[in-house]
Amino acid sequence: MQKQTVTRRQRPVSRLRQLALRLVIVVLVLLILWLLNKVNWVFSPLQQFFSIIGGPVVLAGVFYYLMNPLVDRLEKSKFHIHRPWTIIGLFAVILALVVLGVVLVVPLIQDQLTGLIKDWPHYWDSLINSTTAFWQNSDMKWLRDILNQYDTQLQKGLSGLLKNTASNTVGGLGSIVGSVTTVIVALVTFPFLLWYMLRDGHQFPEYVSRLLPQRLQKSFLTVLKEINDQVSNYIRGQLTVAFFVALMFYLGYLLIGLKFALTLGIVAGILNLIPYLGSFLAMVPAVVVGAFVSPWMLIQVLIVFAVEQTIEGRLISPLVLGSSLKIHPVTIIIVLLAAGKIFGVMGVIFGVPGYAVLKVIVSHLYQYWREHAQWFDEEDRHSSVLADENSANANRKQDVDE
Repeated sequence: MQKQTVTRRQRPVSRLRQLALRLVIVVLVLLILWLLNKVNWVFSPLQQFFSIIGGPVVLAGVFYYLMNPLVDRLEKSKFHIHRPWTIIGLFAVILALVVLGVVLVVPLIQDQLTGLIKDWPHYWDSLINSTTAFWQNSDMKWLRDILNQYDTQLQKGLSGLLKNTASNTVGGLGSIVGSVTTVIVALVTFPFLLWYMLRDGHQFPEYVSRLLPQRLQKSFLTVLKEINDQVSNYIRGQLTVAFFVALMFYLGYLLIGLKFALTLGIVAGILNLIPYLGSFLAMVPAVVVGAFVSPWMLIQVLIVFAVEQTIEGRLISPLVLGSSLKIHPVTIIIVLLAAGKIFGVMGVIFGVPGYAVLKVIVSHLYQYWREHAQWFDEEDRHSSVLADENSANANRKQDVDE
């Protein structure tokens, strides 16, 4: 009886210690961030270094996660095809697709972009004039200002996209040769990085783990495997969904006879890489073009959008993505807003997988601290271990199902 009373008295003290420790950790983290902000000049060389190698590494990483499963499967198949031969074959296929795209697709997209940019003011003015009575209402001035600002930004974006497309075609080779840019460096160097990543990437975790103490190697390999699974599932899933979205929009627009169907479909697929927001942003130019043609065309565009969203949300995304990231939609939106504000377009595209990686690292660090810190009693540790075991079993079951 006396022992139970002592235990009950100790528990509030233990809880207070936990709370105090967490407050101290928060203060220390904020202090570290403040100090890093004061000495950010120290990291400027690193920033320049990563700005140079960031593009090739990102491109190589994306293609690695797309190609590595096929390379592994062919190596482990009954034919036992060596990795270098498989990689060479995949490189040849990709090169053929790039040449085919440059010869056939890029000129068509360039022509459609030129026509879209040329006719865009007429489309926009027609949309405005068709709703003159509505726009003349003084209560709608704020909405007019917002949409006009969006129209200006969209025209600038389309003009920049057209210039970039033209500079990467055969007609723009002269200017490319004369100016060595970061984009060209990335395009030239990333195949070499991709070659070595595909050839030796599967040995990298084991090699790095040998540099650590024996007791940390297993945990390190576990963390790397979880990070690899999170990033690979996200990249392959998002690109697969984006491809089907572009294909569905293109076929839908082609079926209803909408102009610039290929360009609008490709734009929709690219913007779909932005979770939750991309498809709605891609609908703006399609709605404007459809409204210019006729009210019936606008209705057909909205029907295409509704059908695409239904198929994507009910069929494609659940089958391809599932719940692999285990991130709440509200968290994803917050990450998109924060990463977009800090890092721009790249933050919007890579913010979610970056958050997934940080989540894995932080969760394992917290679990390690929880197991070794003296602030937690045996009951807390036992419940934490059970939760981790249940999560690991769920992940293993999901891998088996897949």
